[in-house]
Amino acid sequence: MAIDLPQLERAIAAHGPVVRVVVAATAGSTPREVGAAMLVWNGGQSGTIGGGELEYRAAHDARAQLERGQAVSMTRLPLGPALGQCCGGAVTLVTEIYRAEDVKRLSGAPIHARSATGEVDVPLAVSRVIANERNQGVTPEPALTQGWMIEPIIRPQTPIWIYGAGHVGRALVQTLAPLPDLAITWVDVDLSRFPDQVPEGVTCLPAPDPAKAVALAPTDAHHLVLTYSHVMDLEICHAILSHTFASAGVIGSATKWARFRKRLAALGHGCTEIDQINCPIGDPSLGKHPQAIALGVGTALLKSVAYNNNLDRGVLAK
Repeated sequence: MAIDLPQLERAIAAHGPVVRVVVAATAGSTPREVGAAMLVWNGGQSGTIGGGELEYRAAHDARAQLERGQAVSMTRLPLGPALGQCCGGAVTLVTEIYRAEDVKRLSGAPIHARSATGEVDVPLAVSRVIANERNQGVTPEPALTQGWMIEPIIRPQTPIWIYGAGHVGRALVQTLAPLPDLAITWVDVDLSRFPDQVPEGVTCLPAPDPAKAVALAPTDAHHLVLTYSHVMDLEICHAILSHTFASAGVIGSATKWARFRKRLAALGHGCTEIDQINCPIGDPSLGKHPQAIALGVGTALLKSVAYNNNLDRGVLAK
């Protein structure tokens, strides 16, 4: 878990100052882990720290804090005695108001270390975490250390390129967009093919010839090909194999892929190269419903993402 700065920036742009509530520490059984967070503003919220009475109380208190203008507060809540929840553990929440200038200040910073108690002097343990990140590139896990909250700041590092805004493409984007560390680019032949409401953080790229758009993708991109045309799918696969990429997958059947293999070979690609593309994507045992395909791909991604949100090669494997 980490601070999603782009999401925070979008929320502030839409609603003005917002309150971020983060799970800073836990003891015993709790609904969510350290680092889970939600954003709260007058009249709405996004994200979750576990739902139920804990989240209801935290959102209520966050709005009251926003009204008071109190920059930061820290609260420890025993879930059973204080809230009547059955988890039995305790949660410490750090609640902070963020404004546009705060996002600007944090832009470019790898981690956010700040006092949750008003203490000015930086504890030695916190200084060591900061030094380890600066000198050795060690990204810390979210933690409350001697009254200081330390969190890494999300930098979307894993580019996902999705070709096709049909039923499966829409299901995939809706499923993958909330996942951390994914920078999604959605390609189709015309802007009108995209839905009116596109998830936050997704870049729509209208391209009359989607195969030519492949050249714009970074060399570490993961490609998902699922247009309305088999001819177009083949052209995109050809372009992907002619471009450096991390992984690629194509929607389809064994018959479709057998034909594609022959045609790609005829276009000059070797068997080893062609084998880098997986078809079908996701988990075929889940069925062919668009949401089922999306769940299969999403599950493969989640299983392959390391704790530091780096995707392993082969995330679209069958």
